[in-house]
Amino acid sequence: MITRNAAAEAPPVVLRIGEVAKLTGLTTRTLRYWEEQGLISPSSYRGRGERLYSATDMARVTRIRDLQELLGFSLAEVRVVLETEDIDVLDRVRSEYRAGNVPAARRRRLLDEAIEANDKLVARLDVALARIGAFRDERAATSSRLRESRSAMDDDANA
Repeated sequence: MITRNAAAEAPPVVLRIGEVAKLTGLTTRTLRYWEEQGLISPSSYRGRGERLYSATDMARVTRIRDLQELLGFSLAEVRVVLETEDIDVLDRVRSEYRAGNVPAARRRRLLDEAIEANDKLVARLDVALARIGAFRDERAATSSRLRESRSAMDDDANA
């Protein structure tokens, strides 16, 4: 049986760039580009510059991918989200909470911090989704008007 201390002392998960790419469905080129843009940075490097990613790095890569694929954010918009204090709070709280040997009172405070930061992030996402919804509705209305104009032209041509 593994004790909590043994689990806390286990070596951290370290992934090479190819492994991260495979697990996330991205290319190594994408990961290098994101690094060039300052969106991610490997936790460490091994001889000859081999990039090594921690579980926290992997979570950030997944977050960037999700912001792009699920919400359609550009890299500039992703940067804004990542630079918000709430993301940093959530990452810090997650790391401290998982560190082990955290007293129950501190874990409660960490969870309260995480709840508050996550709620703020959800509120910002709701605003972004509302803007996306409004844009979509505008495009759908334009599509209807264009189809009506096209149909009217066809009717005039057939008359």
